[in-house]
Amino acid sequence: MSIELPPSAAHRAAYPLTRLPERVTTRLTELARDRAPLAAYLYDPATAATRARELRTALPQWAAVYYAVKANAHPQVLAALAEEVAGFEVASRSELALARTALTTPAGAGTGSGPLPVLAAGPAKTVAVLTDLIAAGAETINAESLLELRRISRIAQELGTTARVALRVNPAHIPITGSLTMGGVPSAFGVPEPDVPDVLAAARTLPALDLTGFHIHAASGNLDADTHAAYVRWCVRWATDTAAACGIDLRHIDTGGGIGVAFEDEKPFDTARFGELIADTPPPPGARVILEPGRYLVADCGWYAAEVTDLKNSYGHWYAMLRGGINHFQLPTSWAIVHNITVLPTENWNDADGPRPTAEDAPLTVVGELCTPEDTLLRDIHVSRIRAGDLVVFPNAGSYGWEFAMPHFLGHPPAERHVL
Repeated sequence: MSIELPPSAAHRAAYPLTRLPERVTTRLTELARDRAPLAAYLYDPATAATRARELRTALPQWAAVYYAVKANAHPQVLAALAEEVAGFEVASRSELALARTALTTPAGAGTGSGPLPVLAAGPAKTVAVLTDLIAAGAETINAESLLELRRISRIAQELGTTARVALRVNPAHIPITGSLTMGGVPSAFGVPEPDVPDVLAAARTLPALDLTGFHIHAASGNLDADTHAAYVRWCVRWATDTAAACGIDLRHIDTGGGIGVAFEDEKPFDTARFGELIADTPPPPGARVILEPGRYLVADCGWYAAEVTDLKNSYGHWYAMLRGGINHFQLPTSWAIVHNITVLPTENWNDADGPRPTAEDAPLTVVGELCTPEDTLLRDIHVSRIRAGDLVVFPNAGSYGWEFAMPHFLGHPPAERHVL
């Protein structure tokens, strides 16, 4: 059996301590002193709000930003984003409850008398999930199949209301290149494009449904603004043509997320250019184009920090063992990325334990506390100095961190969460 580990970071150096904002260094040092051995996420909700505001400002008025809650569901992060986004994208009853709370706080977008500004996604929505969404007055449920449309219709009738739905589509072909990998292949997500006319025809016969448009999520991790703008423009044209051909009153074109996050020396996504490029392809009057980023808005608002509980040399290679690992932060292993670190020195050392293990000017592999070699977060990174008791800090840990981990394996304490 092969074990999937993160790619080697050989010939790369750990980030200098200056990579951490001073306020983050100060707060982590305080936490490490009070909670040794520390294993925690630290979030700055204002950073997420700023990123959302920058994206929203760059877009034409007919485009709206909804935040995908799955990326980071911390209540204070959601509360900050509620001031800057048009709403939230959810995929469970729990996420719906968190979104409703954030939207109805004094600082949130509020719901007024209209629909709850929530979009719902997911390939296997249960009756319980659909019932909660319809009862809450969700703005749009992105339906994944004809069976799901029938269930939505039945539930809406039982509740004496009308459900707003968009059909998720798996397009046969997207005529552009880049990081667009979720369309045109067999998938659990969406209705295959050749089946769309028949599904829409059947849906139009169902009572208590308001068909508003389409959901096409075929982009992933795209850092190129030109390519992503071409994708969004294609979505607008396809939705416009299909709605006209199938007799749909088009009001909703959801293009999904897919904006990438830059690591190391990658060039960040150019939001200003993206906004300029999509501006020349507006939707029909009365329709909105939806973007629902998750990771892009929150990646750089979080840091994962864990104390080095042991440091040892094995056959000439150094290993830092953390009070944490993939039970807290599974992203580097699951996504096969080099997720670099900063070493934050601390004075967390008990002299009764003897000499403090120290590695200097050496390659290092960072592992966790679990009884499996898969618990490896970073391989072969060069560090200038690291000691047992210091903190290893992962920047860009605000998305798919705490929510994406496997906290119950081996039963170690979960990572704490703190907010600046």
